[in-house]
Amino acid sequence: MIAIAGERRRFGYRRLHILLKREGHVLNHKRLLRLYREEKLAVRRRGGRKRAIGTRAPILVPLRPNERWSLDFVSDQFTDGRRFRILAIVDDCTRENLALVADTSLSGLTIQTQSAP
Repeated sequence: MIAIAGERRRFGYRRLHILLKREGHVLNHKRLLRLYREEKLAVRRRGGRKRAIGTRAPILVPLRPNERWSLDFVSDQFTDGRRFRILAIVDDCTRENLALVADTSLSGLTIQTQSAP
C-alpha cells in the first residue's frame, strides 16, 4: 500500500483499495482506511484561490485636466483578414480624447513617438 501511495500521490484510499484488489489482496475498505491513516498517508490538497490581503483604497477622482489618463486598445480586422489596433488615450477628468494611434503593428517606440501631445 505504501509503495503504491508513494507512486500515485493523487490517489486516495478508495482508489488504492481498487488497485490492491486488482493485485489479489483481499482487504476490507474500512481496514484499509485505518491502515492508511496509521501510516499518515493523505492526498495533498491543492492550493486555493489567492485573495488580496487588506482593504483596497478607492480610486481617487481626478479634479484637474491632465491629472490622470487612461489607455485602451481597440482591435478589428480589414476585409482581407489583416488585423489592426487602435490605441485610445483619454483624459479622465474632461473625458477628452487626447490621441488615437492606429497601426497594424503597435510597438512601444511607435506609441511614444506618435501619441505624445
